Amino acid sequence: MGKHRLHRITANDEIGYFAPKTWEFWRALIAAFCICTIVGHWLELLYCVIMDALFSIVAPDYVVWNDPWYHPYWVYGVGAVAMTLVIEPLKEYIVVRCKTLWGALLATFAITVILSMVLELVIGLLVNQPDEFGKYPFWDNSQLPFNILGQAWLVNDVFIGLVAVLYVWLIYPLICEMFGHMRPRAANWLLAFIIVAFAGCCTLSYLQLWLGF
Repeated sequence: MGKHRLHRITANDEIGYFAPKTWEFWRALIAAFCICTIVGHWLELLYCVIMDALFSIVAPDYVVWNDPWYHPYWVYGVGAVAMTLVIEPLKEYIVVRCKTLWGALLATFAITVILSMVLELVIGLLVNQPDEFGKYPFWDNSQLPFNILGQAWLVNDVFIGLVAVLYVWLIYPLICEMFGHMRPRAANWLLAFIIVAFAGCCTLSYLQLWLGF
């Protein structure tokens, strides 16, 4: 999976990262899970700052304001795995069939926004129906601009689409390249270091929560 990305980027540079029959693929995927679980926390903090400034929708007692920087947000690690297994092969399929990389990138973005919107809407219609007083049990997008049936929110879906594009077009390929330019033994040692560091973040964070120190 190691390709030099310093030269002019072509379609061939954007395919070949989805190789589930190789250890290199799973090594990069494990690293992506660990990294995104922690970095996703920081991204959510940035997202909340922006959304609160624009729409005033983030509660002052929301946990992201107080969680330590090393606290794992598992949904982002799982999201990275899901994007690698679903969006990455879709991206490579689109790249092969599009005339330009810009066209493939825009197509990937549009598809991820639509998928996010449909998923949010379907889940909302199934589990987030308002009660007799009109109160939604989990989230309420009905008062926000660009909401869809009070469940999905196009602004949020566009943000998810941007994150997905950033991940499959830049972050995951860079993780693959990082390992691909190393000797196999060194790459395995680096993965071990990432896992140990991640485990340390989880242990410290949950000890702090459980013991209150």
